[in-house]
Amino acid sequence: MTIRTITVPVKDLEASTALYSALLGSEPYVTSPYYVGFRPEGTPEIGLDPHGDVAAGPVAFHHVDDIEATIAALAEKGASIERSPHDVGGPVIATLRDNDGNLFGLYQGPAE
Repeated sequence: MTIRTITVPVKDLEASTALYSALLGSEPYVTSPYYVGFRPEGTPEIGLDPHGDVAAGPVAFHHVDDIEATIAALAEKGASIERSPHDVGGPVIATLRDNDGNLFGLYQGPAE
């Protein structure tokens, strides 16, 4: 089974759309008052749901080339660091919270 859509509950659809556009590196393919959908190449669809339960949001790790630069860019859009970047045996990971408190992770693979 393949995950095709991850729906993230949000309180502020406009602010979350800006943050997720920066995180995913793409603009939404659909924008409405009840759903904003992204289809970044090679990943499942990410949907923002302004009517969902914010406390029940999933954690997904996004692979990035430069974790520090990514954190800085996302912080400018309203993300906050939950757990600073730390080595987990080669890869470096960090967890952040979006504008609504949903947890998401960043993963930077080891240098080759």
